[in-house]
Amino acid sequence: MMQTDTGPVGAAHVPVMVGEVVAWLRPRPGARLVDATVGLGGHAAALLAAAADTVLLGLDRDPAALAHARARLAPWGARVRLRQASFADLPAVLAGEGWPHADAVLLDLGLGSFQLDAPERGFAFRAEGPLDMRLDPVAPLDAATIVNTWSERELARVIAAYGEEPRARAIARAIVRARPLASTAALARVVVDVLGPGRGGRHPATRTFQAIRIVVNDELGALDRFLARGWSVLAPGGRLAVLAYHSLEDRRVKEAFRRWAASCLCPPGVPRCRCGWSAKVRLLTRRPVRPDVEEVARNPRARSARLRVVERL
Repeated sequence: MMQTDTGPVGAAHVPVMVGEVVAWLRPRPGARLVDATVGLGGHAAALLAAAADTVLLGLDRDPAALAHARARLAPWGARVRLRQASFADLPAVLAGEGWPHADAVLLDLGLGSFQLDAPERGFAFRAEGPLDMRLDPVAPLDAATIVNTWSERELARVIAAYGEEPRARAIARAIVRARPLASTAALARVVVDVLGPGRGGRHPATRTFQAIRIVVNDELGALDRFLARGWSVLAPGGRLAVLAYHSLEDRRVKEAFRRWAASCLCPPGVPRCRCGWSAKVRLLTRRPVRPDVEEVARNPRARSARLRVVERL
């Protein structure tokens, strides 16, 4: 869902690596397509436009994103179905729609600019906003609960594990001492006081905010649940493309794809296969596909994107 927005939300946004996504998923006439993180609908629109008579199922946890996607995809009418759901629940959603399988599935694991840049959503560390960070506004856990009630030890663990922040202990200690924190700007100031103003254009609070956001939305848990059997949603010859934006996501996707493509999962040294596993997919991208220089120049937030693709055997 990472994208560049110019003008009103959804009016002219450019999804990350849209040409590459369409080329790798190669939608065919009459295909059943799934954009499991539909966001503002940019990838979905490109997929629908690429082949006649396709139908697309779009999922998102964020009802505001679904509202924008509904408007963006209105020209395709009944060819589009949108549902508020997590991609982790895609098998159940497909069953509910009466789809035995999908011919192409996209997971874009990034946040949209309209979410990151909206102070009222609580993702933005450069502006005053509530400590929220929920994609689903009725989810039970928000950032304020984590920041103001979790123990120093648990905060340090989260910031280290999900933000890969080397100074997680110092930041956690400073957060606890500064409580109660009422806004994103207040939390960002605490982190800046610990780390300094930063360098290279990256805000020093980026890692801390990423960590808290991941926990609030159970982002890695949802990804792990999908990757347990994600290949099973594909029809034979169907393709799955995943866009990841940081190493915690990409590592999981890479390892799952390799496992799905393996002919045996027995431990090394076992003389005869006993696992009964057979390859489920073919790896189409041995290395992740990255955005080109021109795209990064247009949309700096795309610079960390990594695209991996598999095809169901």
